[in-house]
Amino acid sequence: MGDTLKIAGREFRSRLIVGTGKYRNFQEMARCHEASGTEMVTVAVRRVNLTENSKESLLDYIDRSKFFILPNTAGCYTADEAVRTARLAREVGLSNWVKLEVIGDEKTLFPDNASLLEATRVLVKEGFVVLPYTNDDLINARRLIEAGAAAVMPLAAPIGSGLGIQNWANLRILREMIREVPLIVDAGVGTASDVTMAMELGYDGVLLNTAIACAQEPVKMAEAMRHAIEAGRLAYLAGRIPKKLYASASSPLEGVLR
Repeated sequence: MGDTLKIAGREFRSRLIVGTGKYRNFQEMARCHEASGTEMVTVAVRRVNLTENSKESLLDYIDRSKFFILPNTAGCYTADEAVRTARLAREVGLSNWVKLEVIGDEKTLFPDNASLLEATRVLVKEGFVVLPYTNDDLINARRLIEAGAAAVMPLAAPIGSGLGIQNWANLRILREMIREVPLIVDAGVGTASDVTMAMELGYDGVLLNTAIACAQEPVKMAEAMRHAIEAGRLAYLAGRIPKKLYASASSPLEGVLR
């Protein structure tokens, strides 16, 4: 398409980031990654075996010559937990990048903004490339950027809910007000049209997992997501026509002899 997603000086041709959880098996996960066209997959550090090499791991099914691994701190409820988890990922050689999650509520999985900001500051000082998962709050997003976040990843709906974009106004405000770093919709996507609409809002990318992994036919959904993100990006770059209340003829009559 001629444009790339740029984060912290690194370029990705695909604007789709895909997760690694909830698949029926690792083989299906690998097929979905291929079908999605993604170049970046996110791995929950606390849910993979990083030390016992004799046991099968999802990491065995990720070709690191094709896919960039983005460790995440899913399951962390304090800033200290998240920081330790990111350090562990770096120590075992996964990456110095981190999708930073600090959860504040067990039922909704909404982020703890204060702890998220605290962890971002610590990790940035330690040389991490931090991509925080946050809510759709403009003020908090600005604070994360000031703390050194390389991208901001606001939710569209609760994690894994499949509700699609539930917060149009706030996501539009974020897009209009923030240009310093990429904005990536993270959480709540249910199907391909949700991805397209996020991209048509002008977002730089979409991160998703459940929508593919829990689809009736995950590989087909992964392919649909690839097309959706490309279509949405292209539509955004093309510029949609303005909405009008009344009809406007596709074939104007001006200049036509009567």
